[in-house]
Amino acid sequence: MINVITSIPELRERVKSWKQEGKSVGLVPTMGFLHEGHQSLMHRAKAENDKVVVSIFVNPMQFGPKEDLASYPRDFERDSQRCAEEGVDVIFHPEATEMYSKNFSSYVDMTGLTEELCGKSRPGHFRGVCTVVSKLFNIVQPNRAYFGEKDAQQLAVIRRMVRDLNIDVSVVGCPIVREADGLAKSSRNSYLDFEQRRAAVCLYRAIQLAQKLVFDGERDGLALASRLKDEIKREPLAKVDYISLVDADSLRPVERIEDRTLCALAVYIGSTRLIDNCTLSV
Repeated sequence: MINVITSIPELRERVKSWKQEGKSVGLVPTMGFLHEGHQSLMHRAKAENDKVVVSIFVNPMQFGPKEDLASYPRDFERDSQRCAEEGVDVIFHPEATEMYSKNFSSYVDMTGLTEELCGKSRPGHFRGVCTVVSKLFNIVQPNRAYFGEKDAQQLAVIRRMVRDLNIDVSVVGCPIVREADGLAKSSRNSYLDFEQRRAAVCLYRAIQLAQKLVFDGERDGLALASRLKDEIKREPLAKVDYISLVDADSLRPVERIEDRTLCALAVYIGSTRLIDNCTLSV
């Protein structure tokens, strides 16, 4: 049976004993409601490490006051089963009071990378992400940590944080896992009703269009973004939050598409905000 740990001291002792045995440790940070995308991270972590810790913690700090913290989907029993299927050694499942003690007042913040894309429409979000991930890195002290490339900005932010703060962990990005029709796997897909789920494929259609247009020779970033916006607007249930062409490393907007240009989009389907991206090559 999979081991569930809820306290920081107990997890530290467990990892300490592994390290004393010379074992390598992989960490997969999640907010639960696990799907095949998360399982792909676990699978890779298991292949590359002796021991694997999956954290399941819905981090209140990265939700805005009008966002979906209370309704965020949770199913710990199913999550535990998925972890067991992938051979995970420990699930770290703390309460918010375990992660954030009374009068908690220390945060990890970042400028630059967090000011574009989701950072514009979700102020404070990445402060919450950086703070909780840095805490998890300090608690677990993994050799490697695994994140999905669907959250491209999050991955870039965490890589920069690790570099800037000299955190001794290798950050591993793993490819997007998609449904049969191309929709990127996401816990928030569970919010979609039948018609919304059908409509949500417009994000993948836009990604495919971007790749085709660049393959056919389009290099103008504004022109490409305009074409993608028109593609999304063909779907009545969709509302564009942003469509951006940015440098894949700096996340700064680009006027001309070059190698390693990130095409990133966020779209509301009804009240559900979904994201997707691809890296364009010329």
